[in-house]
Amino acid sequence: MAASVSAQTPPVPRPFPGAPLPATALPQLPPEEVTLGGAPVYPTAEFLESFDAGKGQRYYLYGSNTDYETVVNYYRNVLRNGGRELFKEPAMQQFDLGRFDDNRMAFPPSVVVKDYGRDAAGYLFVDGTTEKRFLTIIQIVPLVSSGGGPPPY
Repeated sequence: MAASVSAQTPPVPRPFPGAPLPATALPQLPPEEVTLGGAPVYPTAEFLESFDAGKGQRYYLYGSNTDYETVVNYYRNVLRNGGRELFKEPAMQQFDLGRFDDNRMAFPPSVVVKDYGRDAAGYLFVDGTTEKRFLTIIQIVPLVSSGGGPPPY
């Protein structure tokens, strides 16, 4: 009997219904097909981490070693809007994805692209003991569904 008990596979923990998806639960699609609530992820961008923004929202950070201007032009073409310049130095551009409702949102749904390429070292991201540097950082705050939770993926 002891042998059969130890040979059983332990149960896999599952999140509570309505709990936010862990970052690793994002769809594993080819990069050009990954979207977050209507926002495409830049094709060569690497997922860094996500954060709870409050009010049922999360925001997601991606790093890319593609130059800032190329990433901004990609989002101008794909989202079909020019976005708006938030800062000149360091350069930062925001592309709105929908209307901001402060009653049910902590952040406006948007894509924000920030230039770290002017800093010789770039943006430092540390994952455990691994250090990586990126020229451009992309922050995506997806649209929130009318029910208040994150959009379906």
